[in-house]
Amino acid sequence: MRWLQERTSHITDQLDAAYAQPGRHWLTDEPEHERALAYLATGTAYQLTLYDENTRYVLVAYPRGAAS
Repeated sequence: MRWLQERTSHITDQLDAAYAQPGRHWLTDEPEHERALAYLATGTAYQLTLYDENTRYVLVAYPRGAAS
């Protein structure tokens, strides 16, 4: 989770405000963080996608020990 939060923060810092809004919302969305942790705890990868006009950022966290 820490990695997802750090990367999301770095990406949103580089996006225009309108495109950064979903990432900034995700950073403070505790229920979504719990959902991500639940996915990882059950062995399922968690994916977060952010984008702007020209680029799509796909962040994927895999559970420890999982093959990517």
